[in-house]
Amino acid sequence: MNFAAAQTKPREGFPTGTLTIQTATGTNRLSIEVARTPEQQQFGLMFRNKLPADAGMLFIYDRPMRLSMWMKNTLIPLDMIFIGADGRIVDVAERRIPLSVEPIYSSGLALAVLEVNGGTISRLGIKPGDRVLHDAFGSP
Repeated sequence: MNFAAAQTKPREGFPTGTLTIQTATGTNRLSIEVARTPEQQQFGLMFRNKLPADAGMLFIYDRPMRLSMWMKNTLIPLDMIFIGADGRIVDVAERRIPLSVEPIYSSGLALAVLEVNGGTISRLGIKPGDRVLHDAFGSP
């Protein structure tokens, strides 16, 4: 995708909603945008200058697999939460470096990735094994 064209591309088409993360220290509700189509997943959070503290983007795939993400054209540091089909957190990647093309892999099979502001995982005490509640995982 052309850098200049991507910067001006409208942010239409991302459905919005909420999800809940249950951790050992409490329950946290986040406002999310959902990336389901390949085009939405390719574009994701690229070229954004900020993301609200309790917001994120949920990338949902067709089937569980070992997922790979990167930070190309992403201007803000992000944490990534890899989520299995049952809603359990498989793996986390904290404070990923903006603009990096280094791949970030899930350690196991994941159906989705939740991208949030860098530092959110630490701030909320999110760990592998914690549960994410959202209709993508069969829970409201």
